[in-house]
Amino acid sequence: MKLVRYGVAGEEKPGLLDPQGVLRDASRLVPDWTGRALSTQKLQQLRKQNLDSLPVVEGAPRLGCPLAAVGKIVCVGLNYADHAAETGAATPAEPVLFMKAVTAISGPCDAVQIPPGSSKVDWEVELGIVIGERATRVSEADALAHVAGYVLANDVSERAWQMERGGTWDKGKSHDTFAPLGPWLVTADEVPDPHRIALWLEVNGQRMQSGNTSNFIFGVPTVVSYISQFMTLEPGDVILTGTPAGVGLGQKPAPIFLKPGDVMRLGADGLGEQRQVCVAV
Repeated sequence: MKLVRYGVAGEEKPGLLDPQGVLRDASRLVPDWTGRALSTQKLQQLRKQNLDSLPVVEGAPRLGCPLAAVGKIVCVGLNYADHAAETGAATPAEPVLFMKAVTAISGPCDAVQIPPGSSKVDWEVELGIVIGERATRVSEADALAHVAGYVLANDVSERAWQMERGGTWDKGKSHDTFAPLGPWLVTADEVPDPHRIALWLEVNGQRMQSGNTSNFIFGVPTVVSYISQFMTLEPGDVILTGTPAGVGLGQKPAPIFLKPGDVMRLGADGLGEQRQVCVAV
């Protein structure tokens, strides 16, 4: 299933795409797509519903983040060897973790802000993992049973704030609009192998990133299990799994960073596409 939330920012309603790709209002089924609606049992019940009975949503409404009330965003840095190499970092021996503020979340086609005082705003297409079952110290063998589905993400980053302002990454990752998610949450049963997903990103029509999750250093079971050793993952939490080579920081002969007016397009197999215009604030 493809779960969506649509409508004006802050007033989104739950929806889903039926097998024909028609957007339908799911308000009869759930109050919203929160973590409580993503358990294995809830999703199994949802699959038994007659989707043709749900109202069709007319027109082309704005799509928001497909998840409501996200508890936390945990990110894995340097999870593709080619990206680690382009940034001059060594291939990590274990997953590098950082957090991204939930206030950074925005819809897949909302504008991305270029903050005052910023100079190195960058792009990162990523696969996002959405947790459906509580996970505390789970094994790799059991990890996928805790995954509700997957989502396309752009881990927008201000590199000067990330790398030149005291040595912590979170401050460069968490400005408002720095976490576009969506357009939909694809439930895990429709993703045969999360390690065979092609991802891409363009800036102003130029292809900058072309990668595949087959090149993960640490795969999905490893990442979920590893994080759960240090913190409990709750239903509705999101894990961003890292980005392939081609970010602005790694461009040669000189880095390229985003400026107002730039347009990003990105996508991933089966997970849809995003489009963001950069704006000054």
